[in-house]
Amino acid sequence: MMQEDPSGAPGTGANREITGEKGPETEELFDLIIPPGTPQSVISDVNRKFDVEIVERKERLTFANMDGDERILLAFRGKLEVMKEVEPYFYAKVKEFIDRP
Repeated sequence: MMQEDPSGAPGTGANREITGEKGPETEELFDLIIPPGTPQSVISDVNRKFDVEIVERKERLTFANMDGDERILLAFRGKLEVMKEVEPYFYAKVKEFIDRP
């Protein structure tokens, strides 16, 4: 699931300041966490196909014996319009990888 936080704090979405003719503006960016174990081929495919950055995010894990542990995970970061296209494409590619014989 994509996440956003206008504060730009670690573990959330981010804002990027852009200077245009009208002065500085803030661009809202959104993150899509890449689950650990995602095939490198899927990550590089998404990175080539869409206008996204691959970034590191510190996330608190809440399953099994890792409850509350923090890990640095990868995420795709981009504009909302782009991320709305990335999310279904990414999950379809992961499912395709899992389902192949």
